[in-house]
Amino acid sequence: MAQQLDENYYKMLHDLQSVDFVLVELNLYLDTHPDDEAALAQFNQFAELRKRIASQFELQYGPLMNFGHSLSRSPWQWKEAPWPWQV
Repeated sequence: MAQQLDENYYKMLHDLQSVDFVLVELNLYLDTHPDDEAALAQFNQFAELRKRIASQFELQYGPLMNFGHSLSRSPWQWKEAPWPWQV
């Protein structure tokens, strides 16, 4: 039986995807403009925002990534579905 997820779950995943998109774009830009201090500051700002959103998500819903990239509470949460890419 599929687990019922609340609206906040999907909002937080959407927020993470949006921030990830910005980070990828800024990363690509900085690859060709490494001395752009404003872009670097913006990249760091979004990297911090991503950490905060991901941390809050993981506290509420469990790990986003495995292999040590995310902490897990007891009991082991990684076996719990759905995984973020399944929704």
